[in-house]
Amino acid sequence: MSDVAEQDLLQEWHALSARHAAVFGRLECRLQERHGLGVTEFEALERLVNCGVGKCRAADLTEVVHLSQSATSRLVARLEREGLVQRALCESDRRGIFVVVTDEGRRRYEEAKPTHRATLNETLTIKA
Repeated sequence: MSDVAEQDLLQEWHALSARHAAVFGRLECRLQERHGLGVTEFEALERLVNCGVGKCRAADLTEVVHLSQSATSRLVARLEREGLVQRALCESDRRGIFVVVTDEGRRRYEEAKPTHRATLNETLTIKA
């Protein structure tokens, strides 16, 4: 890789990283202020609400929220303490654990969704 190509690559990486940090920070602030939810809590609830059956395997949430398995487990524990989700054993595989969105979790998600979408629109839409 030439020095110019390497510099271009690094510049692109730093721009992407800065944009992600700006959008994530704005989302975190607004969701926390208005709804008492962080970005990862919102994303977990969104996955559960939109998966069709209101539940998914705990391991599947790890991919959605981009956290380690142990951090996702702590996230689910927080959501469970707040009454937004419940854990349930998988009927067919007792080793599997499902995370199930509660009515309160669905309500909080629906309340926070317009804030999330407006913030994304504000921060990601390229203005001419």
